[in-house]
Amino acid sequence: MSIKKQFCKIFVFFGISLSFLLHADQQLEVLEVKTSTSYEISKNLPGELLPFQQSKIAFEITGRILSISADIGDKVKKGDLLAQLDDSEINASLEQALARLDLANQVLKRFEDLRKKGYISIQDYDEAKSEYLVAKSQVKFFEVKKSQTVLRAPYDGFIQNRFVDEGTVINGSNPILEILDANKVEAHVSIPENLITNLVMLNDYTFQIGQKTVFGKLKRLAPMAASGSNSRLAIFELNDFFIPGSLIDLVIKINRNKNGVWLPINSLSQSEQGLWSVYTVSNDGLNTVEKDIVQIIHFENNYAFVSGTLKDGDLVILGGLSKIIEGQTL
Repeated sequence: MSIKKQFCKIFVFFGISLSFLLHADQQLEVLEVKTSTSYEISKNLPGELLPFQQSKIAFEITGRILSISADIGDKVKKGDLLAQLDDSEINASLEQALARLDLANQVLKRFEDLRKKGYISIQDYDEAKSEYLVAKSQVKFFEVKKSQTVLRAPYDGFIQNRFVDEGTVINGSNPILEILDANKVEAHVSIPENLITNLVMLNDYTFQIGQKTVFGKLKRLAPMAASGSNSRLAIFELNDFFIPGSLIDLVIKINRNKNGVWLPINSLSQSEQGLWSVYTVSNDGLNTVEKDIVQIIHFENNYAFVSGTLKDGDLVILGGLSKIIEGQTL
């Protein structure tokens, strides 16, 4: 029986072209095989989103908290005032130090004139200069102390926790607030040792968070597995911001060397003995239906990577396999 072929569409998937073969009043869909020496699979590894920076911030000195300007959930900018200590005692000490500096400066200027005229010894002049320098250092000391009575945001972020209330007397080790970075998050993923070779530092990788696909760059990789584990921690910096604590999946592409072809699942049939096979159309001029036994190597979505005797150019029949008989001509 002669057959008229009309190719009306061509698609490409995994390097395979799909064609539609029209025969008389029946449309038969076939696939033109393109073999490959390897195949790629996807593996999802679960991870967690953590803030790029997370800090418990505290005053550097002891004091009584005068005010707290931020609370849990507040968004703050770098440099924003978060809390302040009572600085009345330090202000008094600073005023005294400024007065002493002013007096020491006046004495030093007078002694400079007297020294030029030879009315005082070099020792008297040096003592006046030393007094001036000590007074100046005291002013600097109390200015630093005064600056330490205010607590400012170290970076843009959200307030995660508040640990004390106004009026509390604290020392320098007491955390006041906890802040999370508001601009960047990191994905922390445990990578099995057998998959480490699939990662390259600073390369971009695909992640799934819910129904959304995002990308992240591998920034850090633990040099060895944790005790009692066969996985190493990998840290990725994401291009987008998400609420820390969310779960995320790293999608790793793994390349495996194996001769075979990708086929849609609807081209495969299974015998009662469990053997998988496909039907092909021969190129003997008679368009004879032939049966080829294949071995399924990997399933992914609606496709399977199979090995067998298929070669480039073979036409595999798709769908309607229950109506196909080995040896019939089309």
